[in-house]
Amino acid sequence: MNAELVNRIRQCPTLPSLPTIAMEVLELTRKDDVDIAEIAAIISKDPALSGKILRTVNSSFYGRSSHVSTISQAMVILGMQSVKTLVLGFSLINNLRKNNSRGFDILAFWKRSIYSATAARTIGGKMNLVQCEEAFLAALLRDIGMLVLDQVLGEQYGEICGGAASHEDLMQAETRALGLTHADAGAILADVWKLPPILAVPIASSSNPDSVKDPALRKVCELIDLAGRCADVYVDESPAAAINKVHELCAARFKATETDTNVLLEEIGRRTKEVATLFEIQIGKSDNFEAILKRANETLVEISLQTQQHATELQEQNRTLAHQATTDGLTGLFCRAHFDKVLAEQVAGHLASAKPLSLLMMDIDHFKSVNDRFGHPAGDQVLRAVAMMIRKQARSGDLAARYGGEEMVLIMPNTPRELGAKAAEEIRCAVARHNTSVGKSPIVVTISIGVACMEPDGPLRRPEHLLKAADVAVYAAKKAGRNCVKIFVPPAASKRAVA
Repeated sequence: MNAELVNRIRQCPTLPSLPTIAMEVLELTRKDDVDIAEIAAIISKDPALSGKILRTVNSSFYGRSSHVSTISQAMVILGMQSVKTLVLGFSLINNLRKNNSRGFDILAFWKRSIYSATAARTIGGKMNLVQCEEAFLAALLRDIGMLVLDQVLGEQYGEICGGAASHEDLMQAETRALGLTHADAGAILADVWKLPPILAVPIASSSNPDSVKDPALRKVCELIDLAGRCADVYVDESPAAAINKVHELCAARFKATETDTNVLLEEIGRRTKEVATLFEIQIGKSDNFEAILKRANETLVEISLQTQQHATELQEQNRTLAHQATTDGLTGLFCRAHFDKVLAEQVAGHLASAKPLSLLMMDIDHFKSVNDRFGHPAGDQVLRAVAMMIRKQARSGDLAARYGGEEMVLIMPNTPRELGAKAAEEIRCAVARHNTSVGKSPIVVTISIGVACMEPDGPLRRPEHLLKAADVAVYAAKKAGRNCVKIFVPPAASKRAVA
């Protein structure tokens, strides 16, 4: 964080101050044995504030069926937290509006704040959130750091705000230009004011709720983050992105459909107009949500199509990456790592099912001489040709892989030794019949194949046992003159290990 700017913020003589009545109410509510009558008496000393509170309590915002005529009655009926929130909200807004903006759009600031606060209380009520009243005030104050930076930086901050296309862009622009955000500046002011954590933490972290460790506070921060997105729907010149984000968050957090979310946004817009009047905040001519949605629908369709296209591209990228991670680039067969993984799985599965599992290990005869005589590109061509013939002979459930160098392997599930040997012979014949041409020179190659089979009652019980047995059989094939198939026969089944 920008230490020099932090110091300037703390020493700024025009930093917004906490009203006296707010300080007194906060101090009293921190006491364990607080007296409701004492708090009511302090609030009643300010007739204008008392009148605003009673007018708000009796509005449809609180939905009381009976009329509340005194502050004491309001505290008994609504609870201390509700009245404390209203005291802090009204007194702070009255005080903060005395600070003239030196660089940014103050009307847009208050408009977003009141929409955000109303959204927090509306959604919090539907969530049955215990800290619903505190969420209202925290959302109202969450961007107070913008007022701080405006007082400290003036026109410089106005230029930063003017260059940001959205509130989310503003945070990034602040970080680039200042080394801190208005959330950081708000946290400094909350510390100066000694606000309780339920207010201070959301001011500092509502845009990054995952960073909050306390579960209860994180829930409030998540709510205020969502409330701010709802406010953007009514404040942003191009609201489509904000509507789309609210849809995403409501679906993820509450399993809400788009229709449910649209009903919620419409309710927030309707209630905010009343709350703005109660708090004497000018929000100007504001469209209802239906008109906003109609204006944004074309862009929302484009966003939806882009999202679908991005998802398709991402799936394709994932498939490509998965293919690259499991495939040998030269031969197109599976790579050694994938082979080892699948062999281990197959061995475990066949042990459990008591079914036979055959493994063919193939080695190209005299492959070094091909490279020496025709060059490595010709050797690569031979490897690709042999791999192609192995793939052609493999069944749908088999797995062919390049084991290393000129060695290739084929896993054959549910295949007894005799069928494995038959498949090996077909591959051997196909390779022997095939000619690979380099220029005008044909290259004839052969392969030696070893076959090993894991049988229900046999001694081969682990992947390394099967590999070793197939390798022994390959060695026997080479020793027998190459271009042949040899089968590993366990010693218990025959006096000779390889047939």
